[in-house]
Amino acid sequence: MNYSVCIDALYHGKDFAEGMRETKEAGIKGFEFWSWWDKDVDRMAAEKEKLGLTVAAMCTKFVSLVDASQHDEYLAGLKESIEAAKKLGCKTLISQVGADTGKPREEQHKALCEGVKRAVPMLEENDITLVLEPLNTAVDHAGYYLSSSKEAFDIVKEVGSDKVKILFDIYHQQITEGDVIRSIQENISAIGHFHAAGNPGRHEIDTGELNYPNIFRAIEETGYAGYIGLEYFPEKPALEGLKKLPK
Repeated sequence: MNYSVCIDALYHGKDFAEGMRETKEAGIKGFEFWSWWDKDVDRMAAEKEKLGLTVAAMCTKFVSLVDASQHDEYLAGLKESIEAAKKLGCKTLISQVGADTGKPREEQHKALCEGVKRAVPMLEENDITLVLEPLNTAVDHAGYYLSSSKEAFDIVKEVGSDKVKILFDIYHQQITEGDVIRSIQENISAIGHFHAAGNPGRHEIDTGELNYPNIFRAIEETGYAGYIGLEYFPEKPALEGLKKLPK
């Protein structure tokens, strides 16, 4: 299993190098984070090389895709994010899609697809995969546009590029719709990254109702070879939880 530690979550408020060092100590080769624009990217790149780690994923700038008037700003942010990703050897950028604008959903859906289609040439030119992230609106992200994995998979099909996939966050999708194993197995070709956290609470993955050993086994059975990002807020010292992960 290829794990990636989201250092902005597990080591929230701490220096990113501490999270990177403990990731290495836990025997995990990948790490990820949310925002690059508030970090010293050159320092992170040097630390990454020293520790022999891989940047599994990072976010592009948080600009709306469902509001067509913001597409130029989104693409400018994506260009900057790609340059930062290249410095870090990162091949996957996470994209949120923005808050519901209140316009008809079909209009927002169309804008989202058109915005992502405009991004495809840049992604293909730089060999970067953009993963769109559905989030739950019931607990953590009220007002966000995209919560349904079905709509997310439909968007991937409409865009029609292997450089655009979905970040399937198991925690979020458990809250939104459940049935996560079936959804994953039936749509694995459209999934480019995973996130995991315990539910309820968004803590360590051995807490709550989700049977992660079974879920991870089901993912492995699909032949998925990418990363599973650990994106939770630990109740115990982060390293303790990382050392207990299913093998």
